[in-house]
Order: sequence, then C-alpha cells, then structure tokens
Amino acid sequence: MTFSKLDRFYRGILLSRYFIKGWGTPENLKRLLLFRKVLSNRSDCFKLVGEHYPIEITKDEYEGDIHILEGHFYSPFNFYLPTLLPKESKEAHFQMILPKKWKDDGFKPVCIHMAGTGDHYFWRRRHLIAKPLLREAGIGSIILENPFYGFRKPVYQMRSVLNNVSDIFVMGGCLILEALVLFHWCTKHGFGPLGVSGLSMGGHMASLAATNWPFPLVLVPCLSWSTASGVFTEGVMSRAINWDMLEFQYKENEAFRTELYKMVQIRESDAFQAGKEFVKNFPESMLHLKEHGPGLDTKKEISVSKSALFPINQKLTKFLKMNTEPVSDLTNFSLLLEKVFHPKYIEQQFNLRKD
Repeated sequence: MTFSKLDRFYRGILLSRYFIKGWGTPENLKRLLLFRKVLSNRSDCFKLVGEHYPIEITKDEYEGDIHILEGHFYSPFNFYLPTLLPKESKEAHFQMILPKKWKDDGFKPVCIHMAGTGDHYFWRRRHLIAKPLLREAGIGSIILENPFYGFRKPVYQMRSVLNNVSDIFVMGGCLILEALVLFHWCTKHGFGPLGVSGLSMGGHMASLAATNWPFPLVLVPCLSWSTASGVFTEGVMSRAINWDMLEFQYKENEAFRTELYKMVQIRESDAFQAGKEFVKNFPESMLHLKEHGPGLDTKKEISVSKSALFPINQKLTKFLKMNTEPVSDLTNFSLLLEKVFHPKYIEQQFNLRKD
C-alpha cells in the first residue's frame, strides 16, 4: 500500500476515526445490498419517486438581486428502508439560489450541488459555488444537505465521522432518491435545463444521482471518481479506519462470510465486460465514443414537457451523449458549468458534430 505525501500530511492533521462501530449489522447490510439492485436499474428506481412528491417551502426571501428559497421533504428512502436512517436524517433539507428575475422565462437552468466530505449546512456551497455561478453564468442552484451532515447529523455522531460502513451506503441511497424528488419538482415548476454536480465525495454522489434520471441532464463531477474505495483502502482515509476491528467483526459473524460475501461479488455481466474494455483501451475508447456516440432513441428518452427543458432539448440530448469533458481541478469548474448549460454553445457544438 502506497501513500502520497499529500495523503500523509492530510492524515497527520486529522484526528477523526471513521466507522468506529464497524460494519453495521449484517441484516442492515443485506437489506442495503438487495435494495442496491433496485437502485441500479434506472427504470425501476425512477418509479420509486412520484412526479408530484410533496415538498414544503419554509423560506422565501430576497437578498439584493438574489432569490433564496429553503425547503424540506420527507426522504423517500424512509418508505423502503425505514429503520436505517436516524431520526435526524429523515427530513431532507435544501436551499435554492435563484435570480430575482430570469433573463429568459423559457431558459431557467438549475444545478443541484452535492456536498463533499465535511461540507455541513449550506453556507460553503452558497458562497463559493452558487452565488458566483449565478452572477457569472445566470445558473440557479439547489444546495442539498447530505444525510448525517448539518441539520441531518445524528446527535450521537461526532463531526463528519460515520459510525458504520453501512452508513455510507445509506447516504448514497438517500441522495439518489432525494435528487429524483428535486428533479421532478424543478420540472413541474418550469426550471431547466437541469444539472447536478459536486466536489470529491459530492461528485461521486452526483454521478449516482444522475444515473437514474431518464431525461437530458448535465453532470459535472469534480475531483471525484467512479468509486471511493481507493480513498478508504489506500488513500488519505485508510489510516483513519480500524481495520483490525473490521476484520474481527467479519471473522466473528458467520453471516458476513456466507451470505454477504456472495452478495458483493462482481458478476461478469456484459456491462461489466464493456466497462473493463473501455478502461483498458482508454483514451482511444473515449475518442471512439465522441466520434460515433451510443445509440439514442430521442423519442423514447424525451417525453418531459418542453417548459421544463428548453427548445433544443433533442439537440442537448445528442450533445451530452457525445461531448464529455473531464474536470481535473477547480479552476475550470465554474467555467465548464457555464459552458455546458449555455444554449448557444450547445447549438454550436451540435451543428459542428451533426452528420
């Protein structure tokens, strides 16, 4: 196991220990792994949240030329795995940053910002991302509070330290369903195009949320990857985990070795094989994807009302399928969000790429 100098320094100034209570109960982990199969199927997951899911707005005020909304709703996760969330996390809280007046009533772009590790409450994302994005690009923002963070932090939890390994799966499941609630709400109220982004862990959660929305969507994960496993097993968090305790619990309880071990095995499906080939041949595979693009039936994929998107929604869909830009640092994060949301840029790119 290797560690970068930055990892060593960061770990040296952190005193927190993660997963101090271990894996969580085998029963809860089994329920989460079974529910993961539902969340992994977009059509099945999409049906878990109705398009008229209730949201209560508790704050509606203006701060200069900025319109600020705050609201909350009961997390849909509670309906499916009700005992896994602590009572403080059952209500999802969000803040919305909008312009006092939109320049074009037919174009109201909004992006959901997921929280990175340790990003409690709204203030950090509001001041560092949402307000600059609104001033510079005219893009509204929804700042969603993570389960186990801020208003949703259990009283027994210290800072950002999750007590059980299972909690991080609960967090991901909650955010997938809660993002669907907000996407539906935005669509119903005429906002669009829609996007989702996040930094670090927030970028990973944004990617999870984006997979289960079947309509055109901008996704900009920053400083993140397709899995957080390396961070915990080899990176900065690896020395913050009591591996001896996790090993002891695993060996002590037969359920971990029999039922759960089989449930987490990777099956060599067609999609898994395709993913391995894509990574193996990267970056040539990315160039091939940009040139040819995956098959897309826009008639099937675009059934949302035009008021929720904007007039070139079919072009946007094709553009997003063909145009993928990595974000490797924070310097181009705001610029990239502005670019991919801008209709003139999308039209220009589509015209350059169309046959």
